[in-house]
Amino acid sequence: MNKRAVTALIADDEAPMRDLLRARLAAAWPELSIVAEAANGVEAVELGELHGPDIAFLDIRMPGLSGIEAAKRLYARSHIVFATAYDQYALDAFEQGALDYLLKPVSPERMATTCARIRKRLQARAGDAPAPQDIGQQLARLTTLLEHQGKPSRPNYLRWIQAQVGTSLRMISTREVLYFQSDEKYTRVQTAGGEFLIRKTLKELLDELDPDEFWRVHRSTLVRVDAISEVVRDARGRHMLRLRNHAGEVEVSRNHTYLFQQM
Repeated sequence: MNKRAVTALIADDEAPMRDLLRARLAAAWPELSIVAEAANGVEAVELGELHGPDIAFLDIRMPGLSGIEAAKRLYARSHIVFATAYDQYALDAFEQGALDYLLKPVSPERMATTCARIRKRLQARAGDAPAPQDIGQQLARLTTLLEHQGKPSRPNYLRWIQAQVGTSLRMISTREVLYFQSDEKYTRVQTAGGEFLIRKTLKELLDELDPDEFWRVHRSTLVRVDAISEVVRDARGRHMLRLRNHAGEVEVSRNHTYLFQQM
């Protein structure tokens, strides 16, 4: 007789993060069945109560209800795994207790470790054994930490770019991007490993990217500032940017030379 498949819920308000988490889980635990995905804390609770998943992967900061508040409604039935970009929670609150966590963006190695740990804990809870009593106390402590932390002062800038590559979807961290360059139809995303085409316009990117990390250096070009290794003048007197891990140069238009006033 076949054993019942282990089931899971994924909740994150960013679709690219849900896609990445699903892909990492498929690689680390192919037998795991994702029964539902939620875009906010309220949906997470509703879908969790409807499907009763064995595991709930919850982002900490979500609209409606936080992942911690959702976990308070779900932990009696589901093993809770928090996915968070806020490592202070992991360092201060997760290591001692029955909860698991993943730091975003999730690496394949970290996902494999977490899945192995979850398997052991699910086996320990076999036979409908009650959830450890300290989970409720740990969630209360996390709620207090979240309240003291307050809301992030920085806007929620774009962190992932989705690029279609053949029949697959490539997830590109903005930290990988050297520059964006647009023409009339497409925007080229240049990374150290290659280039990709997306349909997002430069205007959309300007509204969504952190202006401290990406500068517009030409009407058609955005450059990640910390990818710039050198600014030089060519034979025609134009400012040209040399980028780390990239052989070509990027032109700075005359209207944007003020960004490099020391030259």
